[in-house]
Amino acid sequence: MKHAAGRVVSPVLIGRAAELERLVAAAVAAPSVTVVEGEAGIGKSRLVAELAARPELAGRRLLKGGCGQVREPFPLGPIVEALRGRAADLKDATLSPVAGSLRALLPELGAVLPEPLPPLEDRAAERHRLFRGLADVLAALGPAVLVVEDLHWGDEQTVEFLGYLVGALPDALSVVLTYRGEEADAALRAVTARPPDPVGREHLVLRPLDVAATQALASAILDAEEVSAEFATHLCARSSGLPLAIQELLALLRSRGVLIRWEGGWARRALDELDVPAGVLASVQERVAGLPDRARAVIQAAAVLQLAVPAALLAEVAGLPDLEGLDAALDSGLLTERDGMVGFRHVLAAQAVYEGLPLGRRRSLHAGAAQAVRALRPVPLGQVAHHLRHAGRPAEWVAAAVTAAEHATTLGNDAEAARLLENLLRHADLEPVRRAELTIRLGWVALNVLRVPAIGELLAEAIHQDLPRRVRGELRLLLGLNIDVTRVDQLRIRQVFVDAVDDLEELPEYAAWAMVGLGVPTITDRPLDERMAWLERALDTLPADGDKGTRLLVLGKIAMVFAVVGDPRWSELTDRIVKETGGRPVGRQETVAYKSIGGTAMLTGHHRTALSLLEAALDSGRSSRASRADEFRLRLDVAMVRYLSGSWDALAQEIATLRDEYARRPAERIQLSSVAACLAAAPGRLGTAHDQLLDVIHEAHARGDGDILPLPVTMLLRLAAARGAAEPALAETAGAVTTWEAKDLWPVGVRAVPALAEAMLAAGRPDEAAELADRYEARLRGLDAPLAEPALAHARGLIDLAAGQWARAAGRFAAAAAAYGLVPAAYEEAQATEHAAACLFELGDPAAESTLERAITAYTRLDARWDLDRATRLGRRWGLRPVARVRPAESGEEHLTGLSARQVQVARLAAAGLTNQEIARQMFLSPKTVDKHLGMAMRKLGARSRTELAHHLTDRLADRTDT
Repeated sequence: MKHAAGRVVSPVLIGRAAELERLVAAAVAAPSVTVVEGEAGIGKSRLVAELAARPELAGRRLLKGGCGQVREPFPLGPIVEALRGRAADLKDATLSPVAGSLRALLPELGAVLPEPLPPLEDRAAERHRLFRGLADVLAALGPAVLVVEDLHWGDEQTVEFLGYLVGALPDALSVVLTYRGEEADAALRAVTARPPDPVGREHLVLRPLDVAATQALASAILDAEEVSAEFATHLCARSSGLPLAIQELLALLRSRGVLIRWEGGWARRALDELDVPAGVLASVQERVAGLPDRARAVIQAAAVLQLAVPAALLAEVAGLPDLEGLDAALDSGLLTERDGMVGFRHVLAAQAVYEGLPLGRRRSLHAGAAQAVRALRPVPLGQVAHHLRHAGRPAEWVAAAVTAAEHATTLGNDAEAARLLENLLRHADLEPVRRAELTIRLGWVALNVLRVPAIGELLAEAIHQDLPRRVRGELRLLLGLNIDVTRVDQLRIRQVFVDAVDDLEELPEYAAWAMVGLGVPTITDRPLDERMAWLERALDTLPADGDKGTRLLVLGKIAMVFAVVGDPRWSELTDRIVKETGGRPVGRQETVAYKSIGGTAMLTGHHRTALSLLEAALDSGRSSRASRADEFRLRLDVAMVRYLSGSWDALAQEIATLRDEYARRPAERIQLSSVAACLAAAPGRLGTAHDQLLDVIHEAHARGDGDILPLPVTMLLRLAAARGAAEPALAETAGAVTTWEAKDLWPVGVRAVPALAEAMLAAGRPDEAAELADRYEARLRGLDAPLAEPALAHARGLIDLAAGQWARAAGRFAAAAAAYGLVPAAYEEAQATEHAAACLFELGDPAAESTLERAITAYTRLDARWDLDRATRLGRRWGLRPVARVRPAESGEEHLTGLSARQVQVARLAAAGLTNQEIARQMFLSPKTVDKHLGMAMRKLGARSRTELAHHLTDRLADRTDT
């Protein structure tokens, strides 16, 4: 005899009272953003459902959308879902003209949207306008709560839009996001990591239920006063405390009839009768098997579809002539219905049903699903492809997947296009030419995403087919570029580029690009003359009348290599590129040219030129809403040049943000970690910084990234010398030094010469220090190397200092400081100035005190507390009592001034004379946001002008320091 399942959902929320109160409080305190994080089955959706029923939300619209496991190239699906039925609510709203850009995305709102806007040529600019339009509509719907569930499945543009929205959240809007923590990448977490100051932030992490909560939940589900403690303990262990698993196990036990009432509670007939198959899978499958045939067909169709769909479509996929069977399926508790859309209550149950389907039945349902979802508008192309694949119809699957990938690329969703194409190439049986075409498409798309997939074997497989030479050559070029980024199978890279050159005779721009690959020192270990010959050949090969974007990109890469080896022609090529682009790059290839040059020129000491190029590219990208990958790389390089030049205000925060958001590629991760470790040393966290620097050096050395190595090597050696551990540090960094010298990166490596000399002197090796300075001076002669003059003077000053040649050392240090100031390199300038003061004290020169004061002032501005302590001790040794005006930690400043950390940063920069535009650029904010923070700071401090603001800050912070 079959037993009815009965209630399988608790009528009350159990074990989440505190979380619900925090969620409600955040939702009503608009503007706010709340994350509900937890594993599958933990109860995220139930918590959000309880939020919707709370009286505190009366008068607020609940805008709800969810992400599906089968992703779509059609972007912003959850946001569209949340807004689709809101035409009546917007009837009397005043929307800005930019909302007209939503007509194609939300045709259901056509009657209330402004007139359509003319299309823009730039895809990124179009996307930015779309984001503005969505934000405008959401603001008009306020007061409201926007809920986006299962964001771990969200498409890239949905995540990007939410980041945009949180950054400028309307006052009457709260956002609630749910996702599985184990499936949430850094970009998703970054959406809510650091919202603007006016935006409240709450982060709820749902944990499994304990035995007491399991007991309460079971009692509520079974409508009993209490279940036995023994029963609850076993139930909690079998379900791992997941509410969904608890519900499913109880439903199964009830349907089996093995639960009986006993003295007002519930108990098991025998404890071992609960020993059902592990997990939820078997319990769900057994429940489904006991349902009527039509209800079972509906549930199976829902498991194949995975997403909530209209009830009629579900019946169509199930092969039913009407909706008979739907009620029984809903009564089972496995499915849920909202606004005519039916889907599984939880993905775990859907997966359980799906895995229990026989292959033939599964394929038949997928075929029906592919046909049915084509009737939806807009057509979910990704779902069509997914269902055709699993229906066993490969030819149709290939065509549908390619269409979906093309659509994704058109919409700027390169990550989704790459995923679709890679999946196709790994699993579809394609004829060689077609495979090659799709592999080339994947290769180019993959280079545009932050997480470049390791697709080297796919490229290599396509190359080995019988193909036209130009097709094979393009594949070889892409393989080389992919190896360069991923550093997988590096030993092959040189030969790959050589072979590409031979095959690309008909595509001279690409041939020149491959030649550049053979000239890049981090790619090949060939002698400098051979590398330079390839660059010369690339210049001769690059056609003057070819594709402008590709030509400028390749010229930028040639200039990049010239800069890093000190060939002065890099400047001529840079001027040529800037002139041809009018100082403002347009499109991704021109932006890459600016980034390539700026990202290497800074390493050789051309800090001002580098910053100018990088900021031009970043400003251009922002105005056209460049891809997240491109914006990240530019922001990273700007942060790097700010560190190198000594502009450290808010830099640690920017580096932390970049690491949280985007540190996915090894090269970028190393660069970020280098700056982060160097900054960690500044406040005196020497042990932590040492370990971080050593890790960075080992990783960069293993990858052959010689151009980044001098930065962490310099700081590691300075720390080691200060701690009396110079000898082991020299041994630890010897391989890194050999790497950049073997690659002829002398203009880059000279940055580390003072630290190397200092460590050698501390280790009692003065002859090696002198030989080091002589070697670099000889190798740098005639090269374009701005750091050569100050670094070599600094190193020779240290050698003289160790020998007691105070006057000569003081002169060298003064010359070094002056030359560092011209670069500029403020941190190194302060170090040379401090060393000069030490020499002047030894000489009894009265200028010693003022010289030391300059170093202390510089260290204070940089907040370099480790260096500041050392400089202060130097003064005290000579009978002085220098005041170390250390900038207070931000928390201290907040307490002192009543300002938030962000308001303090903005106020500092405004007081220093920067315009709102300059502050926005430096802090990566919008000018509007800067104006808001500045206005709040001035009101709190009672300042009526920037001059008064500067006086208020100076007085208050000085008072704090003096006390």
